[in-house]
Amino acid sequence: MNNILGNAAYYSQETISTSKLNLSSYITTDSLLANKQGKCDSVNLPPNSEKCIRFKKGDILVANIRPYLKKIWLADIDGGCSADVLVFKSKEGYLPSFLYYALLRDDFFIHSMKGSKGTKMPRGDKDHLLEFLIPNFNYVQQEKISQVLSILDAKIILNKNINIELEAMTKLIYDYWFVQFDFPDENGRPYKSSGGKMVFNEDLKREIPYGWKVQDFGVANEIRRGDLITSDTIRNGNVKLVSAGVESSHFHDQSNRSANVITVSSSGANAGYVNFWREPIFASDCITVQATSVVETVIAFQFLKMIQNHIYRKASGSAQPHVYTSDLFNLKYLLPPKKVIDLFERKLISSNDLIGCQNQENDKLKELRDWLLPMLMNGQVTVSETS
Repeated sequence: MNNILGNAAYYSQETISTSKLNLSSYITTDSLLANKQGKCDSVNLPPNSEKCIRFKKGDILVANIRPYLKKIWLADIDGGCSADVLVFKSKEGYLPSFLYYALLRDDFFIHSMKGSKGTKMPRGDKDHLLEFLIPNFNYVQQEKISQVLSILDAKIILNKNINIELEAMTKLIYDYWFVQFDFPDENGRPYKSSGGKMVFNEDLKREIPYGWKVQDFGVANEIRRGDLITSDTIRNGNVKLVSAGVESSHFHDQSNRSANVITVSSSGANAGYVNFWREPIFASDCITVQATSVVETVIAFQFLKMIQNHIYRKASGSAQPHVYTSDLFNLKYLLPPKKVIDLFERKLISSNDLIGCQNQENDKLKELRDWLLPMLMNGQVTVSETS
């Protein structure tokens, strides 16, 4: 037996001053990630004088622009959001996590698109959304279903957090070796701190280690624009399509870039965002960067992340922010000798492989969750059968 969403949840009407928010607690349609991947930090904040819709931990946030992107998040913090983000609050008798999983189904986003208005930027109809049918389970059944699905999500989150720590370790080593220049010398001691020879470089206006050189970033790395693709030419597959957002927004049936590639979003609110992919992708509205080896591409990625704010500024100052290949090509880039690169690779290789493996495991866990989800919701599979 089903119930309509309007009997289980309502829209938040509370407001909060944007002066009380930060980049993590302010949610926009751009900071909500496509394909049910949660959220990331916002790129900027609105003026402090504004008010926005308030949400609390346990509320469900859904992007109401282009519902087919499937942007949804179960809030684990308090905060505020932009106007095109809907905040669902559960009514008495409905567990927030169960309501989240009920809306996580593809059927919800299909329902939203059926009632949407507009073609280029379809927007869901709020009244129509509240007519979506959800299972009418009792509270105990809701808890059991939520617990099963939460186990999968907990493992996904654990893998993500491990990867965050591994990425932070890579960044720390990069900073120590390539910014502070305390890479191991011939005796295994930190180079600069142990009195290693430094020479002044005119391009960088600073001292660099003897034997290192400076090149244009586009000379040291291959920089290319992505390929044009439209909704009419996308073919369903399992290759992530990377466009102007923070994460992939669609899937395609073929790749145009090999694994271990850097992307820089070309346009829109996230123009300039730098990301790294350890799997083959289809690059569309973005710039890609690859070096001659995986480790050199990782070094280039760390360099671009270090100057992330500088790249963002390149994209500012226009109605439609945009980053061009020329913005990256002429960056002055410091190149270490091969022996330092080889040492860095030996430090890096195991963690880079582990991150890639855990990303693949997360993709499989999401597939399992999304396969199990509708069967649990329609009663085809019960919790006792899955335990």
